[in-house]
Amino acid sequence: MTEGTMPAPHATPTLPPTLSPARVTAVLRILVLSTFVVLLNETIMVNAIPRLMRDFEVTAAAAGWLSTAFMLTMAVVIPVTGWFLQRVTTRTAFTLAMALFLAGTALAAAAPAFPVLLAARVVQAGGTAVMMPLLMTTLMTLVPPHDRGRVMGNITLVISVAPALGPAVSGVLLQLGSWRLLFLAVLPIAGAMAVFGRRNLINIGEPQATPIDWMSVPLAAAGFGALVFGLSGLGAENAAQALVPPEATTLAGAVLVGLFVWRQLALQRSSAPLLDLRALTFRHFSVALGLMCLSFMALMGTFILLPIYLQEVCGLTSLQTGLLLIPGGLTMGLLGPQVGKLYDRFGAPRLVVPGAALTALCLALFALTAERTSPWLVLALHVALSAGMAFVFTPVFTSGLAVLPPHLYPHGSAILGSLQQVAAAAGTALVISVMSGHAATAAAEGADPTGALATGIRWGFGIGAVLGTLAVLVALLIRTPPAPQQPAAPEAQDEDGTTTNKTAHTPT
Repeated sequence: MTEGTMPAPHATPTLPPTLSPARVTAVLRILVLSTFVVLLNETIMVNAIPRLMRDFEVTAAAAGWLSTAFMLTMAVVIPVTGWFLQRVTTRTAFTLAMALFLAGTALAAAAPAFPVLLAARVVQAGGTAVMMPLLMTTLMTLVPPHDRGRVMGNITLVISVAPALGPAVSGVLLQLGSWRLLFLAVLPIAGAMAVFGRRNLINIGEPQATPIDWMSVPLAAAGFGALVFGLSGLGAENAAQALVPPEATTLAGAVLVGLFVWRQLALQRSSAPLLDLRALTFRHFSVALGLMCLSFMALMGTFILLPIYLQEVCGLTSLQTGLLLIPGGLTMGLLGPQVGKLYDRFGAPRLVVPGAALTALCLALFALTAERTSPWLVLALHVALSAGMAFVFTPVFTSGLAVLPPHLYPHGSAILGSLQQVAAAAGTALVISVMSGHAATAAAEGADPTGALATGIRWGFGIGAVLGTLAVLVALLIRTPPAPQQPAAPEAQDEDGTTTNKTAHTPT
């Protein structure tokens, strides 16, 4: 089958309903603000790890799973959202996402033991996993192609600033009191967004009664889980004493993911798959996906290493570390709308290639940091790195999804979100493993603890630089795709079930 011509069994194309610009803005604003709240929690635990290690008497590796499990859960749940978002209404998906997030946040605030806190993070992530594909699918459905760069840029501002603000917010709250404040402060805000969104959100399109393949669900969960768990053990100090070698776990995960892919390909020939992989037959989407994976591996690895470097090597407090990282997050977020406008004018290649090159250069310079490197230099490099990433992410998300036909928007968003989280978790596990291994080697050779850790961190940044270089090569393949032809629009329904439109044209 040629690109853009494959059939879509059991799928009805859904296209933008005729809503006023104000109504479209209101719908997107509800979803964006809710997504901001839930994404803030992805990185809010970074600065709390040392305190949690003391309070619960767990190792650094165990405490690190509070962040890794969050990303991993999203990677496991998001594949199901491609099916889920086609089967339920927009308001139902939003309500479930916020209910899960609120339940997980309340449980985390009251957690009496570390396993309960870890389980609460998994529940939180389950809600977050629904919000991201819901936001992207709604955007692609409501916004016409010529305006998507600008709107995606505005959304990038929010979803970029949220994870970047996580360490800063946690640093401030930890100065004020217990780590439980990290969840107690978020709970009323998320509750207010849930109530406001439930009252004001409208349904986009009509649900489709598609079946679910229950064999695919455990394959996805076990495959992605084993893959990231195995990667996290590679290079760890106690890897040789592990009951199951991490190499074997990684291999088993890769095999299970392969079986999941095989199962989806088989289902595509006879029924509706859990995750429609026909989106990958669109070259523009596949190239954008590859660049996104490499970039997220490098970026999340760096985000994990920087707080460790600034606190354990440079001697900064958690609050100082959080404040130092804020400018980078704000840079990425504030550049988002401007990059979106530039994308609408110039297309993807002129933005993505320079952005990827700047990112790789900054990662290489991070690999040269030492014990006496000025925090101000780290701040400048982080701001430059964030600027480079801003010129990568907005064009990649926009051009990648824009080439897909409307019936593949939910599946494309699910594929993008799943691999984004897997890449982030794998990148985190990879750089931490490399850092731990080389730090242990340096300590065995007589280096003092701080010097050994600095050596390991430099090697971790070096891995990020390699990933950044590979991203530059993939960026050279990025093209701005033509907008697909769109059929007639569906109806949008308000809370009372009345239809908002019955004609087919897009909002301007």
